[in-house]
Amino acid sequence: MVNDAVFGYPSRMASADARQFAIEVARIIHDNKCGDVTALDLRGISPVTDFVLIGTGTSDRQMRAVADLVIEYGKKVGQRPYGFCGYDSAAWIIVDYVDVVLHVFAKPYRNYYDLELLWGDAPRVEWTRSESA
Repeated sequence: MVNDAVFGYPSRMASADARQFAIEVARIIHDNKCGDVTALDLRGISPVTDFVLIGTGTSDRQMRAVADLVIEYGKKVGQRPYGFCGYDSAAWIIVDYVDVVLHVFAKPYRNYYDLELLWGDAPRVEWTRSESA
């Protein structure tokens, strides 16, 4: 197996690691006031990524802050994004970790693009903390 990191691409995460990373990112965006947070498991459905996270931001400043916090968390756990875009316009910010892709939308854009409908057959990932946590 070729190590993608050698060619400038991040290494693929193990499936369990990607799932846990997705759960933590969902918690981060929820804890930082993104609304209607959804985590989708695309393993076996999409060849592009394993997990997609979707959240609705409250303002351009809040959306940028959430993206910054996710990137900061990724660095802390040894993950760097392959790329990100939309930071300047803050209508739709994407942070791409290859196995996990975060989409933070302004409300009208989330309604328009409706990624949940696009991936309607994907199972949802439970990311909320238990009452005892």
